[in-house]
Amino acid sequence: MKDSIHKYFQMGTIQWMSHPPVNYEILDSIKQISCDDFFDAIEITQFKDEEKRIKAKAILEQAHMKVCYGAQPRLLGPGLNPNDVDEEGRKKAEATLIEAIDEADYLGAKGIAFLAGKWEETTKEQAYSQLIKTTRHVCDYAAEKGMTVNLEVFDFDMDKAALIGPAPLAAKFAADMRTVCNNFGLLVDLSHFPTTYETSKFVIQTLRPYINHFHIGNAVVHKNCEAYGDQHPRFGFNNSANDTPELLDFFRVLKEEGFLNAENPYVLSFEVKPWKDEDGDLVLAGTKRVINRAWALLED
Repeated sequence: MKDSIHKYFQMGTIQWMSHPPVNYEILDSIKQISCDDFFDAIEITQFKDEEKRIKAKAILEQAHMKVCYGAQPRLLGPGLNPNDVDEEGRKKAEATLIEAIDEADYLGAKGIAFLAGKWEETTKEQAYSQLIKTTRHVCDYAAEKGMTVNLEVFDFDMDKAALIGPAPLAAKFAADMRTVCNNFGLLVDLSHFPTTYETSKFVIQTLRPYINHFHIGNAVVHKNCEAYGDQHPRFGFNNSANDTPELLDFFRVLKEEGFLNAENPYVLSFEVKPWKDEDGDLVLAGTKRVINRAWALLED
C-alpha cells in the first residue's frame, strides 16, 4: 500500500504484554510507548495503585493517545468466570467488569474488552445463558457512560478453553447480544485463529457485522513445542503459525471486507510478548518490521 497504515488503523499495543510487569515499571512503560509516534493507541488494564493511575492518566492525555482498556487480566488473574454456572461466582466476575468500566472511563477509554470463562460440556447451555446475563448487565452499565463492551474471541480446546469461540459460536453470541444491546461487539485476534483451527478469511467473514477491534500476534499450535498454546510469542518464533505471509493475508482480507476506514479507523494492536529472557523492546521493534513489510506488500 502506498498509503500509510496509520491512515486506516490506529496502531496500538497491549502494554502489559509488550512490557511484562515483572520486567517493566508501569509508568515508565506507558511513557515509553506514548513517546513512540508509531503508536496511536495503547491498551492498558487495572491499576491497583491510585497514585499510578492518576499519573498514567496525565501521561496519556499529554501524549494524545487513544486509550483502550483490557479487562481480561481482571478475570484471568483471580480465576473469575463471567459464565460461571454458580451464580455467586458469576456475580463476582460481573462486579469486576463493572469496576473495569469505571476505571476505563476515568482513564479516558471509550469501552472495555473481556473474555468468556471456561466451560464444561455438561453445562454448556447454562454457561451460555450466564454469559448473556453478565454481558447484558455490563453493557447496560457501559451504555450509561456512552461506552462499548467487546468480547474477545478465544480458543475453545487448546489453552484458555473459553466458551466463546470458535467464530460461528461467537457470531451467534454477538447476534443474541445485539438484539438487546447496541453497544456490544467482538474483538478478534490473528494469534487466536490458529488456535481455533480457522483462517483469517473465515473468521473475518463470519464475524464481520460484529467486529469492533483487532489484535495481531502469533501462536504455537504444535503440541510439545516451546510456547505452545495462547502464549503470544513474537512473529517468527520457532514452530509458530504466523509471520509476514499470514499477516499479509490478514491485511488482504480486511481490505476485501471493507475494514480500511480512513474516516473512522479501527484500533489494530500488537499482542506479542517476550518469551522467557527475550527483550520486550526488541520484540516490539521486530513486530513493527513484520507489520511494515506486510503492509508494503498489500496491493493498492
